[in-house]
Amino acid sequence: MIRSRSKRLPMNFREKLETRIEATGSRLCVGLDIRAENADEKTKRLILRVIEETAAYAAAFKPNSAYFEALGWRGVRMLEQILKEIPADIPIILDVKRGDIGETQAYYAKACFDELGVDAVTLNPYMGRDTLEPFLKYSDKGLYLLGVTSNPGAADIELQKAGRKQVFQIVADMTQSSPQTGLVVGLTNASSDVLKRIPDVPLLIPGLGAQGGDLAALKGSKRKAPIVVNVSRGILYAEEDKPYASKAKAWAEKIAAAL
Repeated sequence: MIRSRSKRLPMNFREKLETRIEATGSRLCVGLDIRAENADEKTKRLILRVIEETAAYAAAFKPNSAYFEALGWRGVRMLEQILKEIPADIPIILDVKRGDIGETQAYYAKACFDELGVDAVTLNPYMGRDTLEPFLKYSDKGLYLLGVTSNPGAADIELQKAGRKQVFQIVADMTQSSPQTGLVVGLTNASSDVLKRIPDVPLLIPGLGAQGGDLAALKGSKRKAPIVVNVSRGILYAEEDKPYASKAKAWAEKIAAAL
């Protein structure tokens, strides 16, 4: 049975994540990117089943807001209901990639942290430092800024030079405003050269599995800040004859071996 999140743990996001990694020995972030046509009870039961089967191997869960928003108000309601069912000791990183002017960001922050009650969010920092401030006011919450993403378009902006630095390095400098702030670094672009240019901050690493990222890129990095590696399709849709638990266990072991 899934335990409710009704009782909040008295620790900030980074402490909660580090505690979870230590308790499980896993750095697997389970992505909840369910491709559904309806926000009905069948879909909800499927997502809860994924959570229940993979929870033992999850350092964190990462629901992608778009998959729920695309189902209308019923999808958003379903997201709210599902978040309340995730065990309280497992951090939730809401993948929303918000980025707007300060007043709008304040409402996004309220929606994510006050209403949905998640532990961390992904943010698009390309409108500048002031857009992060409404989220930074929640000092116990985590932020992951888009650093070097896993898509080919990362080369269009993030890997470009801006003076003596590449753009992702300028974003990486923004993480120094809070120990709760980290970076999204896509495994498909996480070369050793890229990792050397990023400070030792928490990393959320997508791109493993269906996107073809290579875990070898992470070997020998000797980073101390917590790293979680996201797998979505590799658990939800690959090898459909296998239980979600066995797929999560296999990915968790591969990640542990690489790190």
